Amino acid sequence: MTGVEQNRHGPERAPARRIRLVVSDMDGTLLTPDKQVTGQSLSAAQALRDAGIPLCLVSSRPPGGMEMYFGQLGINTPYGALNGGTLFNPDRTIRSHLSLDPQTVLDALDMLGAGQVDTWLFRGHEWLVRNAQDPLVLAESRTVQTIPTQVPDLRAHTHDIGKVAGSTADHAMLHAQETSIGRKLAGRASVALSSKWFLDITPLHANKGHAVRQLAAGYGMDVDEVACIGDMNNDIPMLSIAGLAIAMGQATATVQACAHFVTSPNTQEGWARAITDFVLPRCRADRSPQPAPASPDATPPQ
Repeated sequence: MTGVEQNRHGPERAPARRIRLVVSDMDGTLLTPDKQVTGQSLSAAQALRDAGIPLCLVSSRPPGGMEMYFGQLGINTPYGALNGGTLFNPDRTIRSHLSLDPQTVLDALDMLGAGQVDTWLFRGHEWLVRNAQDPLVLAESRTVQTIPTQVPDLRAHTHDIGKVAGSTADHAMLHAQETSIGRKLAGRASVALSSKWFLDITPLHANKGHAVRQLAAGYGMDVDEVACIGDMNNDIPMLSIAGLAIAMGQATATVQACAHFVTSPNTQEGWARAITDFVLPRCRADRSPQPAPASPDATPPQ
């Protein structure tokens, strides 16, 4: 469903009448399948700037894989990497972060390893892998323009881990792992697919909903004044609390059920249409928020 009609399958709460902040997912949402930002999306981002509305990105990507788009988009705002568990200031210093318990990291490594899923660890700006020449690692390195660090044993690096990621071309198996590992780590971690290729295991409260709350607080506003846009299961925590929730047209029924509106797919200018049709009519330029200040306890990049 596209257009200005409210999603009849969406949440019962009414969409916000006023929006002061936009928080967007990247892959499958802002980005096309070939990881590009279209001209129409760039124009929509410019329209947000003209309206005085900050655009913040929250992604399962590591920080480097997000920062590569900031110049093109013309944004200089805080952002949430590693599924929202680590928030960064515009100068790349860490604003806040949540970490997995070391034993949970070990258990996740064991469970993913039993399914012969290639496993990666993320900590701040670090990306740790067993084999930097693995085809999946090489492909992801090109996508996010980040060079991983190869270590002989991931089990020796379990402290301050912000995300354990499992990657495999066996999409059906990874979908089954989402349910199985999610059940086994219930109460200890958040487990969600970020795409059909990646399963993310993050700290229990490290999700995109957490990131939206933190970003909104940094701008001195309530989440009811935030518009969120996403397409995957890991976007549900932010769509579920946003004042204005928008799902991409290719999102599953489960994701769309959390949204007030459903825009076009990311192959048909869905992000630009979401901003133009649903967000900008709810923006008021006369009371634009000030940039979120750096957290006083920000720590240097790792």
